[in-house]
Amino acid sequence: MIHPAPVDGLRTPQRFLAIAAISAGTALVVIDGAIATVALPTIARDLNVAPSSAVAVVTVYQLVLVMTLLPFSGLGDRIGLKRLYQWGQLVFAVATLLCFFAKSLPFLLIVRAVQALGAAAALSVSSALLRSIYPARQLGRGLGINSVVVSSSAAFAPTLGGLILGIAPWPWVFASAVPFAIVSLLLGRALPAPAPREEPFDVLGAVMCAGMFGLVIGGLETAVHGDSPVVSAAIVAAGVLVGILFIRRERGEVAPILPVDLLSKPVLALSTLGAFTAFVASMTLLLSLPFRLQHGFGFAPSEIGAAIAPWPLTTMIVAPLAGWLSDRYPAGLLGGIGMALAIAGLTALAFLPADPDYWAIAWRMALTGAGFGLFLSPNARLIIGSTPRERAAAAGGLISTTRMVGQTTGATLVAALLAMGLGTGGDPALIAAALALVAGLCSLARLRPSLRNPRRDEAADAQPGTQVR
Repeated sequence: MIHPAPVDGLRTPQRFLAIAAISAGTALVVIDGAIATVALPTIARDLNVAPSSAVAVVTVYQLVLVMTLLPFSGLGDRIGLKRLYQWGQLVFAVATLLCFFAKSLPFLLIVRAVQALGAAAALSVSSALLRSIYPARQLGRGLGINSVVVSSSAAFAPTLGGLILGIAPWPWVFASAVPFAIVSLLLGRALPAPAPREEPFDVLGAVMCAGMFGLVIGGLETAVHGDSPVVSAAIVAAGVLVGILFIRRERGEVAPILPVDLLSKPVLALSTLGAFTAFVASMTLLLSLPFRLQHGFGFAPSEIGAAIAPWPLTTMIVAPLAGWLSDRYPAGLLGGIGMALAIAGLTALAFLPADPDYWAIAWRMALTGAGFGLFLSPNARLIIGSTPRERAAAAGGLISTTRMVGQTTGATLVAALLAMGLGTGGDPALIAAALALVAGLCSLARLRPSLRNPRRDEAADAQPGTQVR
């Protein structure tokens, strides 16, 4: 059944079926990326490998996602967004079944890489499909709902993984996401099918894009965990060189895989930079806080989870509200207010009392989570809504890649701080506050009329509060 891309969203009940399909696919990607962490000690024991080696089960998945999101978004434009989305779900489901046959770490890493390929194929085009599913006046609301799915899945994944490990072998941890893939495939018949473009796919550009991210991020990871700074620096330098050549090449392309045409617009460049610094800030705090609570304040593991929970729980409430507001008010204003709240929360977390109780941490986490929730949904709505429809897949790939690179950078930053002995105090929270300040300034800068008013030929769904010229 073919559903062409609508001019202004799908009609009900088809819209609701398509929303459910996208939500299930998003939950699958987030759960599979987060749930593996819980199983790492068990995997290391069963496969007879060192715990440090088992961490590769997570890092390989994240690295393949970062390397392939933008190439897949370009491929989706050529073969069809709906087709790529559903093929991604199918590849993921099949790869997950292979986890049950993993008797060695190398085989499991190959399976995880294939899982990441399927997840990247679906994730790379999900934002573009959302733009076709919702009417323009409700796009922010739709992205807010998607943010709720992301935050609730991330909060639910560790608990689900622990429950599964209590009653079943570790391969069932990965299999827990398969029902979401099946639901998404079954309901995916309702997804819109925008007409693909006829241009050939840029294979060399895709390889250079993957190589750039793979070398730079891989080099940074080895710098933190490896023994040879010279080798790590050489890997990063090779990635930077590939990146320079790649960007120069992309400037001459009509529809580049790395959307340099979109990033040349100040409002989109500021939105992307703001999103990157916000994701680095949030990951820096969330990864470092458990070490501080356990080593600095003597919290038990169960108490740490409860102390962190107010962040995602608050985000689940604020994100849809922020999405609804972003359909009515400029993203620059909402993002600026959100980052002001986040800075206040992060600063308060940096200067916790000497013996904090649960509530002293909970209100600070809730305030910080509310700030990030108020920033991220309107920011994503601005990027998608200010992009020409024919480049929606590239904008969606840019959003997903920015999130993954930001989170990976935050994780690397925390590892470096821990290695320097600075990760168990208030320093990570202060660094996160400084990064949130950068995101807030980027957001407020978009309030300038010269930046936030797109021309009529540049955007079909311009952000609220603008005058389309």
